[in-house]
Amino acid sequence: MVTYDWNQRSILTFEKNNVLHTEDLRVFYNGDKEAIHGVGMQFQENQITALIGPSGSGKSTYLRALNRMNDTIDGARVTGKIIYENVDVNDKKINVYELRKQIGMVFQRPNPFAKSIYENIAFVHRSEGIKDKKKLDEIVEISLKQAALWDQVKDNLNKSALTLSGGQAQRLCIARAISVKPDILLMDEPASALDPISTMQVEETMMELKKNYSIIIVTHNMQQASRVSDYTAFFYSGDLIEYDETSKIFTNPSLKSTEDYVSGHFG
Repeated sequence: MVTYDWNQRSILTFEKNNVLHTEDLRVFYNGDKEAIHGVGMQFQENQITALIGPSGSGKSTYLRALNRMNDTIDGARVTGKIIYENVDVNDKKINVYELRKQIGMVFQRPNPFAKSIYENIAFVHRSEGIKDKKKLDEIVEISLKQAALWDQVKDNLNKSALTLSGGQAQRLCIARAISVKPDILLMDEPASALDPISTMQVEETMMELKKNYSIIIVTHNMQQASRVSDYTAFFYSGDLIEYDETSKIFTNPSLKSTEDYVSGHFG
């Protein structure tokens, strides 16, 4: 068994085009149980960044911190800074509802609402005061087109979203998330519950979406990370170990631990 020096780090930084960054971010559960250990990390605009690492490495916990989803977990506490548009969104005075419009999220399992395909997207905008049917139609169509779902559902918009296949349902959830025009889209294992064809369709959607959005994805699938991401970060036991361009992480990483993980020889 290989012994790694977990004090070694290789963390890429950028001088410009950072859409989001964290400083000494720590997440605690149940008092003082520290799940994330002081992670500082920068994310580039209009790029896909993959967070990889074994189960329990903290990658999903870190992802959820970025738009304050850990606030919903009893006993969770987040310290450090999350800087978006020169504001620390970890400040307790921040309007979390408004924050999540700018930093949206797509979860592991598709979770369409028990409403029509149309209403899955329109109801948020209607609840915020948009009554004009033409405007709502436009929002629904544009969002579904961006999520590469429009052609498949345009004739059945009044059908229940619960009748969609897994891949279609996930792309509807993506459409719903981007309908409010966020800057950043967080995706937590968005294809792990899908078949290979649906996974490919979601990946193709992501590649198209990065023209307009900055995407941060958690994935256990090394092939997926290598296919879709521009940058990859390797997490282990709550620490960010290595962060670099995806091509470098998968062909010439700086650390032996990263090389072993991406090649399947970890442990």
